[in-house]
Amino acid sequence: MVGSLLLPMVRGVASKAASVLVQTVTRMCGLDDDRDTLELHLLAVERKLASAEERSETDLAVKRWMRKLRAVAYEADDVLDEFEYEALRRKYQIGESKKRKVLSYITHHSPLLFRFSMSTKLKNILQKIGKLVEEMNKFGLESSAPVECATIYGRDDDEKVITKLLLDQRDQRKVQLLPIFGMGGLGKTTLAKMVYNDQVIQQHFQLKMWHCVSDNFDVIALVKSIIELATNGRCNLPDSMDLLQKRLGEVIGQQRFLLVLDDVWNEDERKWEDDLKPLLCSVGASGSAIVVTCRSQKVASVMQTLQPHKLACLNEEDSWELFAQKAFSSGVEEQAELVTIGRRIVKKCRGLPLALKAMSGLLSSYQQVQEWKAIDESNIGDNVLSLSKMDKLTTLCNNLDVDAEGDITPLQTFPKLIQMSLSELPSLEKWAENSVGEASDRLTKFPVLKRLYIAKCPKLASVPVIPVIKVLSITGVCGIVVGLVCMGILLGSWPFLVSLTVESENNMAMLPLDVQQSRSPVPLEEFKKLILQGPNCLVAASDLSGPHLTLWRCFALVEELDLIRCNNLVHWPTDQLRGLDRLRYLCINSCDNLEGNSSSSRETLPLSLDKMWITNCRSVVALPSKIGDLTKLRILNMNGCSDLKALPDEMDGLTSLEQLWIYRCPGIEEFPHGLLQRLSYLKDLTLKGCPELERRCRQGGEYFHLVSSIPYTCITEAAPESEFSRKKFLRRLLPPCANTKSDAGSDNN
Repeated sequence: MVGSLLLPMVRGVASKAASVLVQTVTRMCGLDDDRDTLELHLLAVERKLASAEERSETDLAVKRWMRKLRAVAYEADDVLDEFEYEALRRKYQIGESKKRKVLSYITHHSPLLFRFSMSTKLKNILQKIGKLVEEMNKFGLESSAPVECATIYGRDDDEKVITKLLLDQRDQRKVQLLPIFGMGGLGKTTLAKMVYNDQVIQQHFQLKMWHCVSDNFDVIALVKSIIELATNGRCNLPDSMDLLQKRLGEVIGQQRFLLVLDDVWNEDERKWEDDLKPLLCSVGASGSAIVVTCRSQKVASVMQTLQPHKLACLNEEDSWELFAQKAFSSGVEEQAELVTIGRRIVKKCRGLPLALKAMSGLLSSYQQVQEWKAIDESNIGDNVLSLSKMDKLTTLCNNLDVDAEGDITPLQTFPKLIQMSLSELPSLEKWAENSVGEASDRLTKFPVLKRLYIAKCPKLASVPVIPVIKVLSITGVCGIVVGLVCMGILLGSWPFLVSLTVESENNMAMLPLDVQQSRSPVPLEEFKKLILQGPNCLVAASDLSGPHLTLWRCFALVEELDLIRCNNLVHWPTDQLRGLDRLRYLCINSCDNLEGNSSSSRETLPLSLDKMWITNCRSVVALPSKIGDLTKLRILNMNGCSDLKALPDEMDGLTSLEQLWIYRCPGIEEFPHGLLQRLSYLKDLTLKGCPELERRCRQGGEYFHLVSSIPYTCITEAAPESEFSRKKFLRRLLPPCANTKSDAGSDNN
C-alpha cells in the first residue's frame, strides 16, 4: 500500500518543485540551485520507484527506505507550499500601495528574512533526501524511461548536425570532445539541452550528466560534481586527485557516457590538458563524448577533439517568426503598420534569440501604433539601450518564456548590452513579468551591463542585481530602491562597482540589525566615486551607528565624494568621513543647513584630500578649524557661501595649495596670517563677489605685492556686467558635481 501511493506523491512533489510559482520565488531568493537539486533528486527517485516497489515485497531494507522517503516527501511538500504561498502573496502585493511595499522590507514579511528562513528549511530537506538517494543507489534499482525532449524553436538543423556527430563516434575508443561556441544570447545552452534530451541520444548513452561550469573551473570541485552526477549521491572524498580518479573510474566504469559542461570560460590550456583531460579521458566505453558550451573560440580550441560547432544568429525569417509569436499575443493584432515597425526592430536585434524575446515581450503590452513607434525610435543596439518619455510603459520585459520542462527562461536583455538608460518613465513599476503575470527583477539578467542610469521613474520599486556593473546612477525613484541598493552593497552583490550616484528624498530603509551584524562589511575594492543627493542622503554624526555605519565602511576606498542638497548636514562631516583614507576629492554643494560649527573635538577631514569644493552652502560660518592639517590639498574653491565671514588662521599648513577660488563670499574681507604666508606659492587665484578682499589684492592694496607673482590671477571689479559674461564666468567656477545631470549619460567606466 505504501508503494502504490508513494510514486504519485513523489511525482507530485517533483512537479511542484518545477512549478513556475516555486521557481519565481527561489530565483528571487537566490535558492534556485537548491530547488534544482531537490527536483533532480526527486526525479532520480521517481525513475527508480517502480523497481523499489517490486523489491519492497521481499526486501525489508527497501521497504524501510520507502517509508523514510514518504516522510521526507511530506516535509518537502510543506516547504514547497510555503514558496508557493509567498509567490501568491507577492503577486497580490504588486497591486498594493507603495507604502505597504516599503514596509514589507522591514517587517516580518521581509524578502531577506524569508530567504534566510527558507534557506535553512530547504537545506535540511536536501540533506535528508541526499542520504536517501545514496541508500537508493546501493540497492541496485533499475531506472524507468528517460525524460521527454523539449522542442526548441529555430535550432532543428543544428540539433541534427550535433546528434549525428555524437552518434558517429560510437567506435572511437578515446573520449571525444565537441565544443558549441558563439556569442552570448544565441542559445548554446538551449541547443545542448535539445541534444541531451533527444530520444536517440538518450538510448545511445548509458550514462548522461550535465554540469554548469561558468567561471569556476576548479578541477577538484568539477570532478567531485561529476562523481555526484554519476551516482546521484554526495562525494565526501578528500581533495586528493588519486582518490577522485579511482572513484571516477568506479562510478563510470565501462559505461558509454555523455557529459555536458555548460558555459565554460577557462582559457588556460594547462588546466585542461594537465589536470582534467587525463581524468575524463581515462574512463568510459567507446563512443563516450563530452559536449562543451562556451562563448570564446579560444576555449573551444583548447578543449576540442572534434571540429567545434559555431552557432550562428537566427536567419531573418526565423527571427521574425520568433518575434511575431510573442509580440502579437495578449490581444495585439498583426496589422500591417505594426508588422512594418516590428520588422525594423527585428533587424536591430540581429538574429539574437534573447534580444528578440526581450523586444517582443516588451511590445506585447502595447496595441497602439504610436507606442510601437516610440520603442522603435528608442536607442536600441548591441551596446546601448535608452528608453525615455514613455508614459504608459509599466513593465520593461513581459511574458518571459516557460519551456517544456517547466523552467522559467531568465531574460538576458541584449547579452551584449553595456549601457542602459531609463529616464522619465512615470508608470514603470517592474523589470520583468513572466507569462503567468508574476513579477520579478531576478528574472532579468544583463550579463555584461556595466553602466545603468535610472532617473525620474517614481514607481520603480526594485533594481536587478547585476554583479559586473561598474557605474550605477539612481535618481528620482521610489525611496525603497536606494535602500535595496544599500542592502545589495552590504551583501556583496555589486563587487565591481566603481561609481555610485543615489538620490534619496527620504531616509533609506535598511536591513534588520540582526541580519547585518551577522556579516562583516567588506570594502568595495574597485570603488572610486560616490555622489549622494537629497535632504537625507548623509546621516548626521549623532545617528551614525548600526546599519548606516556598517554601510559606510563599504565605501572605505572611495576617492571622490559629492554631497548635494544634504539638508540634514549641519556640521562638517568629519566623523562620517573618518576612515576614508583614499579620499582625494570632496564637493559639498547646496547643503542649506550646513553651518560648519564644531561637532567634534576631532574636526580633521581626511588628510588625503587633494581637491575641495564648498558651493552654494549659504549658511556656512566657518571652515574646519584644522583645515591646515590638509598638507596634500592642492585646490580649494568656495562659491556662494554668503554667511562665511572669515577663513581660519591655521591655513599656513596648506603647503601643497596651488589654486584658490573665492566667489560670492562677500563676508570674507581679509586673508588670515597663515594664508598670507602661502599666497606667493599659489599658481591660480580667482576672487569675485568679495569686494573688500578684492580691493586688498588689486594694485594699491596691501596684498598686491604678494599676489602679483602668482602666474594666473582673476580679481574683478564689483562693477555691473552683462548677463552673458556673468553666466560664462559662473560656469567656469562651478565644480563638476554641479553638472551631474548633464554629464550622467557620458560617465566613464
